[in-house]
Amino acid sequence: MSLIKEFKEFAIKGNMVELAVGIVIGAAFTAIVNSIVNDIFMPVVGLILGGLDFSNLFIVLSNPEGIAVPSLAVAQERGIATLNIGLFINAVVQFTIVAVVLFIVIKLINKLRRESAAEPAPEVPPAPPREEVLLTEIRDLLKSRTV
Repeated sequence: MSLIKEFKEFAIKGNMVELAVGIVIGAAFTAIVNSIVNDIFMPVVGLILGGLDFSNLFIVLSNPEGIAVPSLAVAQERGIATLNIGLFINAVVQFTIVAVVLFIVIKLINKLRRESAAEPAPEVPPAPPREEVLLTEIRDLLKSRTV
């Protein structure tokens, strides 16, 4: 029974939950970055470079049967060895976008931490000196006697 209890403590710890949320958000962010690169960024770059389709940029390494290879899909379908330069370029662009976004996020978090650390703590008035406390007590005692 203690094994189940230990597992529950491990699984419910705040860090595990935060890690799980981070992984889910990371997966969703990856899908967004892939779409930005493949569907928006690379077509524009390809258009600028004269209609070049980066996802279909490859070099045939071995084609013993001499089959015509008009696209990467055909090469993969027929088992022809290719060097997929365009897919590599897409991966590099995706990595760069993720790295830049993470850099910006971490920079903002660090800035917020510095600002919160720089905020002065609410000032607590210093305790009065011992003599003042004693004089106040004497005054209060004298007042209570005369009344």
